[in-house]
Amino acid sequence: MECKVKWIDGMAFAAETGSGHLIAMDGAPEGGGRNLAPRPMEMVLAGTGGCTAYDVVLILKRSRQEISGCEVSLKAERAESDPKVFTRIHFHFVLQGKNLKAETVERAIKLSAEKYCSASIMLAKTAEITHDWEIVDA
Repeated sequence: MECKVKWIDGMAFAAETGSGHLIAMDGAPEGGGRNLAPRPMEMVLAGTGGCTAYDVVLILKRSRQEISGCEVSLKAERAESDPKVFTRIHFHFVLQGKNLKAETVERAIKLSAEKYCSASIMLAKTAEITHDWEIVDA
C-alpha cells in the first residue's frame, strides 16, 4: 500500500492514494490552517469507521442476513499532551434490514473488532475501544 502527501499551502495537504484517489486535509485556524478540509486525525477516525463498517456489512451479507443499511458513529477522546493519541473510541452501529438476527449482528461486530478491522485493532493499542449497536427493522 502506498500514499503520497503533498503540502499545498498554509497547513493544507493533498494525499494521493495508491489506488489513485485524492484526499484533501487541512489544519485548524489556530494551527495555521484555513479549515478547508478534515484534519489528519479525523481521517484516521473516518478510515477506522469505514474499515469496521465494511467488515460488518460483508460478514452480515455472507451470513445471509437481509441488511439494507449500516451506519457507525464514532466518538473519540485524545490524550491531553503530545503525542495526542486516541485514548478512547466508542463505536455505535445502527443496522437496518429485514429480520436481522441480534446474535449475528453482535458476532459480526465482534469479528470486525477482534479479527478483521486492521485500523481498529491497531488503535486498540492506545485506546479503550467500546461498541454498541441497534437494529432498525426495515
